Amino acid sequence: MRPDSASPVIPFLIACAGIATFSAMDVLMKGLSIDIGAYNAVLWRTGAGTILSGAIYFASRPAMPDRATLRIHAVRSLFVAGMAVSFFWALARLPMAEAIAIAFIAPLATLYMAAIFLGEKIGARSIIASLLGIAGVIVIVAGKLGRGDYAPEALWAVGAVVASALLYAYNLILARRQAKMAEPMEIAFFQNGFVALILAAGAPWFLAVPGSEQAIPLVGAAFLAVTSLLLLSWAYARAEAQILATTEYTGFLWAMLFGWMFFDEAVTWPTIAGAVLIVVGCLIVARKTPQLDPIEPAAA
Repeated sequence: MRPDSASPVIPFLIACAGIATFSAMDVLMKGLSIDIGAYNAVLWRTGAGTILSGAIYFASRPAMPDRATLRIHAVRSLFVAGMAVSFFWALARLPMAEAIAIAFIAPLATLYMAAIFLGEKIGARSIIASLLGIAGVIVIVAGKLGRGDYAPEALWAVGAVVASALLYAYNLILARRQAKMAEPMEIAFFQNGFVALILAAGAPWFLAVPGSEQAIPLVGAAFLAVTSLLLLSWAYARAEAQILATTEYTGFLWAMLFGWMFFDEAVTWPTIAGAVLIVVGCLIVARKTPQLDPIEPAAA
């Protein structure tokens, strides 16, 4: 096992860079989801990601994973496919900051799924954290309703983000098992490949061939997703998860900045207040579990 770095500063900064890279991928995927739909954006991006990650993965001449490892790759990919399509469908209809803030409920939902599927106990601290998360979502939704200028699809989009977060929560449980069975590049290759195969089943009904103007964003999104995974994997291999977990919440800052820069999205006070409540709840959970297994990002 690789020893931790003497100082966590460099891994912390690398993890921040990984989150920033992932947020930049969200910008491209939002644009693609608006242009060709979330299904096609995810299908073609994971197809490009399969080629890119496969070139890196097979260059190392790896041994093929055993049947149990392939099974967890496939099962997790099923959840990732649903999570990604629902999230990017919502992202095309919501400001980036709102979508990312609501998605932060995933670690809180993981508590209850761990109790259901792993038999872990839920204490008072976890319940308080969950209530803060729910309150945060209510504040964000209430702020949107209060403005009165939302599109009818916006509330469906909020529901889609919540559904995506619930899928991501169970994905985190699978990811901890998967990270013990496979290396990051193996996970990146098989996850991209399986997600593309799963979504390809819907091709007769939903497939649209991207135009030349979408080619560069699709390849760019695939490149950014793989780069983010590698940066985060490098960081988590060299510092404790409890130190790096807070970098996840810098994604909200990037979402605010990128949403404003590229989509002219204003950030409202209810969104900020709701995000603060959700993040505080997540930090309470992080303090409750000081030692976590490294988790590979889903590259959604």
